[in-house]
Amino acid sequence: MTATPLAKTADTGYAQRRAQVAKLIGPHGIAIIPTAPEQQRNRDNDFLFRPDSYFYYLTGFTEPKAWLVITGDGKTSLFCQAKDQEREIWDGYRLGPQAAPAALGVDAAFAVADLDAQLPGLLDGRDAVWYPFATHKGLETRIDGWLGSVRARVRYGTLCPEQQRDLCGLLDEMRLVKDAHEQATMRRAAQISAGAHIRAMQLSARMLRGGQEVREYHLDAELLHEFRRHGSQSPAYGSIVAAGANACVLHYRADAGQVRAGELVLIDAACELDGYASDITRTFPANGKFSGPQRALYELVLAAQEAAVAATRAGARFTDPHEASVKVLAQGMLDLGLLERNKVGSLEDVIDKRAYFQFYMHRTGHWIGMDVHDCGAYTEPSEIGQVSTRKDALTGDLIKDRPARILQPGMVLTIEPGIYVRPAAGVPAQFHNIGIRIEDDAIVTASGCELISRGVPVQADDIEALMRG
Repeated sequence: MTATPLAKTADTGYAQRRAQVAKLIGPHGIAIIPTAPEQQRNRDNDFLFRPDSYFYYLTGFTEPKAWLVITGDGKTSLFCQAKDQEREIWDGYRLGPQAAPAALGVDAAFAVADLDAQLPGLLDGRDAVWYPFATHKGLETRIDGWLGSVRARVRYGTLCPEQQRDLCGLLDEMRLVKDAHEQATMRRAAQISAGAHIRAMQLSARMLRGGQEVREYHLDAELLHEFRRHGSQSPAYGSIVAAGANACVLHYRADAGQVRAGELVLIDAACELDGYASDITRTFPANGKFSGPQRALYELVLAAQEAAVAATRAGARFTDPHEASVKVLAQGMLDLGLLERNKVGSLEDVIDKRAYFQFYMHRTGHWIGMDVHDCGAYTEPSEIGQVSTRKDALTGDLIKDRPARILQPGMVLTIEPGIYVRPAAGVPAQFHNIGIRIEDDAIVTASGCELISRGVPVQADDIEALMRG
């Protein structure tokens, strides 16, 4: 995979991020961050390479076989592949150590082949070595080897770091709040993804009107086409294109299922752009017209999402949108007869006993950023010592609760309530095999949130109008 165009690294804050890491690890610390390993797909064929998110966050560098070293005095060193004309003919352009400092703003660059020779010297005199724990197989062993080389020379005056510290926590906190450049990239990714959903909706209706057979892979192909047409490097995750009853499988993958008039299609799909993910779900009638029961459930999920959106703002807790969604969904389940009042009791009973879990079994959102399920603590760091214990109403397990994260401007999360109705005793037949989820990406602001993925319609009437076009 060739490097990202170098102009992108000039003004996107990588140097400032590295400086912040240097400050956080202390004047005598050292941080070591590798990029992701290349992964073999099968014989003589690798998966498309994607850099490690932590590494990319600090460098903007997309080549494989690269390492970043940051010392507490603010010095940064990059280890990357050396220039090699023969390999570049086969594998593509390499930036090389000579050009890296000017292109990436690092202080020094070396050939990655020199990593083992250079690291003991860089570790000498440091009090702690920081690296991302449990993210790279064999990294701990590699670092142990370098530390062993330092210890072997203590009689000659070397000083070996006495601590090994997890860098993930520091970087997670940095990545949790997105800067202006990151937000702009995510808006663009969401815009591309919204256009892809529109194309898939319209293709479904158009093919069915023309009497053609429609399969899930037809709609998946339309999504991929639109992603790449606008410069996205890849999907942000495996696309879910679920027709009919398949929509009741939460992590269903786009396959060969038939898309039939009169059924719903759930698409959970979005692109990654310049290292940042988007994440959108829409559910629509395959032929462009909701039936009565479909619309009733759809309007319920949309109302739940609107309640969650209203609860998303700076100062609120991460759990507030979920609780707002659950309250609306639970009431709707009672009103529509999915839950029988004489069996489950009042709205409060439904929530307390989690009776809604039969039809809604996931959370209403997650962080999103460089990873589609992005890093960052879901508990409030300033209140981490406040722990309460409760018994789970469904499993009986004891659960430790800590105060949920307080939302801040610049945090980005998804808002994605849903409802999934599998055939079961006591469940009205008109709702059987209907799965609905509505998901948007939201940037937290001081007064509320900005939904950056609403380039694709969400109101039922608007979806029907779009699909008539």
